Amino acid sequence: MQEPTAAGLEPLHAEEGREGDEALARALALVRFLRVRCPWDAKQTPQTLRPYLLEEAHEVADAIRAGDDGDLSGELGDLLLNFAFQIVLAEERGAFGAADVVEALEAKMEARHPHVYGDADAPPDWESLKAAERETAGDPFDGVSAGLDPLSRAARVQERMAGFGFDWPDLAGPMEKVREETAELEHAAAEHAAAEDPSGSPGPAAPPRIGEASPEVVEEVGDLLFAVVNASRWAGAHPANALLGAVEKFERRCRRMIELAESRGLEWKGADLATLDAVWEEVKADE
Repeated sequence: MQEPTAAGLEPLHAEEGREGDEALARALALVRFLRVRCPWDAKQTPQTLRPYLLEEAHEVADAIRAGDDGDLSGELGDLLLNFAFQIVLAEERGAFGAADVVEALEAKMEARHPHVYGDADAPPDWESLKAAERETAGDPFDGVSAGLDPLSRAARVQERMAGFGFDWPDLAGPMEKVREETAELEHAAAEHAAAEDPSGSPGPAAPPRIGEASPEVVEEVGDLLFAVVNASRWAGAHPANALLGAVEKFERRCRRMIELAESRGLEWKGADLATLDAVWEEVKADE
């Protein structure tokens, strides 16, 4: 395998370089220029810039979700500025430079693609390969960001343990776990409701407000969500993306339901559930 750091040798992927790639390096020059000439830029540190980095990453993700290439180009520029800023600050404190970042990336990707850079016949199992890289670490979750949204973090810790062989053999396992956790949540919720209303008065009850659940109910909800993430992972869907799609679909259908109700002179805010549900089914059928 050709080593990118060997003297006189370029990495195999160097042949994919294109005219204009050097423009990325201008982002580093831009930050160095601003550090010398702008008081605000001059006083920034890795910690002060961290919130902007997270914000820009989310805005890039939003632009991708929206499919807006014009917006995506601008947001990627903002993210690139933050990326370049962190490298320049590292240069200034003598920690590392741009070449170190790229060479470490190249070495990692070469090791993880033996079917491209080496003589392997097929791609390796991604999680098993990364698990082997982490064998010297005492904590299998080392490197899983605490800043990830809970659904993504759940998927990542599950993937980490799967890389060590601690996983279900197929989708049937997590699906059975979902059913088990659903039953446990129903039991815990029923016990909480009985404790809140010992008289057991008949009739429909309004759901408790978020935050009013018992610790037992909260724990069971967490277990159920964790089980659903496992099922999502085994089904090949990212749980955060899947949930976001479901939320957006619900919002879209609710807006259409309201439009239809109002077009028919229905006061949707005071309508009974059966009336709204009938309109809801129309909306689903139209889609």
